[in-house]
Amino acid sequence: MKATLADLTTMRIIRLFEETIEKFFLEGRIMGTAHTCVGQEGVAVGIAAALKPQDAMTSTHRGHGHFIARGADPARVMAELFGRDTGYSHGYGGSQMMMAPEIGFYGANGITAGSMAFAAGLAMEAKVHKTGRVVACILGDGASNEGMFHEAINLAALWKLPVVYIVENNRYAMSTPISVGLANPVVCDRAAAYGIPGKRTDGNDIEGLCAAVSELVESARAGNGPALLEVLTYRFSGHSKGDPRVYRTREEENEARKNDPITNLEKLLLSRGEATPEQLEQTKSEAESVINRCVEFAENSPSADAARFKARLFA
Repeated sequence: MKATLADLTTMRIIRLFEETIEKFFLEGRIMGTAHTCVGQEGVAVGIAAALKPQDAMTSTHRGHGHFIARGADPARVMAELFGRDTGYSHGYGGSQMMMAPEIGFYGANGITAGSMAFAAGLAMEAKVHKTGRVVACILGDGASNEGMFHEAINLAALWKLPVVYIVENNRYAMSTPISVGLANPVVCDRAAAYGIPGKRTDGNDIEGLCAAVSELVESARAGNGPALLEVLTYRFSGHSKGDPRVYRTREEENEARKNDPITNLEKLLLSRGEATPEQLEQTKSEAESVINRCVEFAENSPSADAARFKARLFA
């Protein structure tokens, strides 16, 4: 993958989408909760670029960016957060319960490590029916301490399933730093216990990340079984809405922002002569236009149909 202005625009759309919903939650315009991926946009775009149309992706509670990068209409994602009928779950699911199999996205998940066994099941189906599909299962560093992490990877390794488990290591499981929660803070080292490849890469370098994901995905597609990829990143926002982030310092956050994936991609495109400052500014305008459309679409869409929800619930 060679990153382009289109990738930069997608990253900007994801960031502005997340910043907008954070604002709306604080204003009371959106109810419920959400976990934003501000600072982790490069991970979403890099992974999505490494997948083929027939491949599958499963996500986490912090999944808006993954969904949009995979090809979701951000207006429908916004509508779902507003509880509108035009959302991907007709307004019933909210932030953590959106799915679009038609674009290979098999859902976010509100349960830590909850998608891992499901991803193994998708991979089993692909192997049995010889579809050539590979599943990219995204999880957080906190999920690596769940029993499901070990159970799913063990079965995937045992049966040589075409699945790549990708750990977004953003340094914190909610408020718990990895230095406190993991005896060995290098998550990919755990791959050795199951006899599968384990690698680590930089989530703020989308070209390097995409290359790492592509290598493991194509190996799985060739029948070599699963792999575990650890992606180093950082979430600039809190764990969820209203999180004051008292567990870390503003100095730490400011230092992390020096490695912003969006800024890194801007510098790369400029250094290669593949973008001008004016074109970089244009990506900002494009993202703003998209998000304005999303908000307008969501606010003008009909609310979720309560009668239909009850009919499905008690069917």
